[in-house]
Amino acid sequence: MSSEYRKGFVYIQNRYAGVLQETDEGYTFAYDDAYQERDDAVAVSLTMPLRQEVYTSTILFPFFDGLIPEGWLLGVASRNWKISTADRFGLLLLTCRDCIGDVSIQSERL
Repeated sequence: MSSEYRKGFVYIQNRYAGVLQETDEGYTFAYDDAYQERDDAVAVSLTMPLRQEVYTSTILFPFFDGLIPEGWLLGVASRNWKISTADRFGLLLLTCRDCIGDVSIQSERL
């Protein structure tokens, strides 16, 4: 069993959908059971359809990595929050609380 370092709570259309975790072995993402039982539940992305099993990866899942700002906006975020551009999970937690689209990442469960 891997140790958890940081976690982000994933919201889809402002509904709690699951948890993304950084572990000593990489990353995990699991949909919330109650969310999956909803009639209006949708997947976070086409590459991560709804399922009971936990997704695991040694790198940050491409969908979540794609939410992080790029270019000059990444530079602004990195300078203002004094966080390395190499810390992708940290950037995700800081910059994707209110990003464009249906998905947001919160550092605490709302």
